[in-house]
Amino acid sequence: MRRIVSQVDTSSDVYRTNREHNLGLAKQLQDALYVAREQRPQRALDRLAEQNKLTVRVRLRLLLDPGTPFLELSPLAASQAYGGDAPQGLIVTGIGIVNGREVMVVAGDSSLKGGSWYPLSTKKIIRALDIARENRLPVVHLIDSGGAYLPLQDELYALGGYTFHNQCLLSGLGIPQVAVVLGHCTAGGAYMPTLCDQTIMVRGSGYVFLGGPPLVKAATGEEVSAEELGGADMHTSVSGVADYAVDTEEEAIALAREVVGTWAKPDKARADIRTPEDPFYDPEELYGIIPDDIKKQFDMREVIARVVDGSMFLEFKPDYGDTLVTGWAHIWGIKVGILGNNGVLFSEAANKATQFMQLCDRDGVPLLFLHNVTGFMVGREYERRGITKDGAKMLMVQANVTVPKISLLVNASQGAGNYAMAGRAWSPRFLFSWPNSRSATMGADQAVKTLTQVRVASLKRQGREPAPDELAAIQSEVGEYFDRTSSPFHLTSEIRDDGLIDPTDTRNTLGMALSASLCAPIVRTPGGVLRI
Repeated sequence: MRRIVSQVDTSSDVYRTNREHNLGLAKQLQDALYVAREQRPQRALDRLAEQNKLTVRVRLRLLLDPGTPFLELSPLAASQAYGGDAPQGLIVTGIGIVNGREVMVVAGDSSLKGGSWYPLSTKKIIRALDIARENRLPVVHLIDSGGAYLPLQDELYALGGYTFHNQCLLSGLGIPQVAVVLGHCTAGGAYMPTLCDQTIMVRGSGYVFLGGPPLVKAATGEEVSAEELGGADMHTSVSGVADYAVDTEEEAIALAREVVGTWAKPDKARADIRTPEDPFYDPEELYGIIPDDIKKQFDMREVIARVVDGSMFLEFKPDYGDTLVTGWAHIWGIKVGILGNNGVLFSEAANKATQFMQLCDRDGVPLLFLHNVTGFMVGREYERRGITKDGAKMLMVQANVTVPKISLLVNASQGAGNYAMAGRAWSPRFLFSWPNSRSATMGADQAVKTLTQVRVASLKRQGREPAPDELAAIQSEVGEYFDRTSSPFHLTSEIRDDGLIDPTDTRNTLGMALSASLCAPIVRTPGGVLRI
């Protein structure tokens, strides 16, 4: 491999303008993360203290090995939904190290609304368990939830079933799960701890029952306390629903760490892993590389140089299909095949990608997709040359590779280009976004022109010629809609990615994701590599 030779001029006006713009977006991201993670009314914190409960962040600190990284997933989930009543979906999910083992953590946050599940809460849990299943990650559930948020039950009832279905699939694959019951597990929520291999309950605050005392009285007339109905002592000594009863949350989490310590560690011996090396170039320079306008181009090699080990990169077919950069590098010492956009996808770029992905799949090398793409090239000449079939070949191979795929939305990710680069619908193991990125069926400018033409044609069919102010209103409406719905803050709120990340956190985020992906064995695809 050779070190990438950077062409970035850090003293230029363009660099300084870009840097100022992207630092502003990074600040917006950090402010949003603070609100989601930390900003709670004092009365909510006082209520937790009265119940002898720890905050979800304190629980995580007790669970995770000291000084180890935690890859939090979808930390801004529901940040633009439900009037701000469910920050993070009232669920924290992420990958961390517990007793030396990589695990998925699913932790309820009862600081607001009793930790009730909203539709996006269940979507977030489902995604976390999908990631655990795909990457063979054991799961630690820290359960503290008031159950379904009933005013929105029609939106979340079916989703809730997927949560328990995923738990069953995990068990069937031999992936261990432990539940720590720190609050109420009511109705369907009672199945979450009982579908785990082992369950720990805290006396006086942890309860598991299909119907709580009010429901039991309404249904049967029986009066019973929560402790008698579903408390820790009853479930560990009578029903057998739980396995351990302890007096404090600290004891429960310490015991969970012991349980995790009994689980086998994955064998990563077959992966190409070497001693990690920091990038030769400063990752802080990423702020000045990414343009302040999504329509401006830049060289994706400059991004690669500030993410990969030693800024070393073996580029594949550097003189062919030059709107797509392909090649091999290492991140956190893990070998990875990189595909990065340098413009629109032409047939040559699609064919290069197809061959490169087959090479990586044959050799068991994970794939990293760096998005800055507006789609495939259009026009008569390109249709005659077969852009559609060449794009289809790229899609077909990308969908069927068996190695882990990780996607990062660096800038634009639009149209079929998003699909070709392993967008959300194409099941990458992980997908992250930068705060400057945009993703939609097409760019806002094209959307405004297209939809305006459609609306004008519709008015003309009705015998009307739109007035200039009416035309301006149509354009404004369409533009505002596309601007809002393609925003990375909107998309991450809806859990269309696995989290917005600061560009300078990219290397560590990708390193943790790659490391987690190696917990699952890679099954090699039979067949030869085609020169397309």
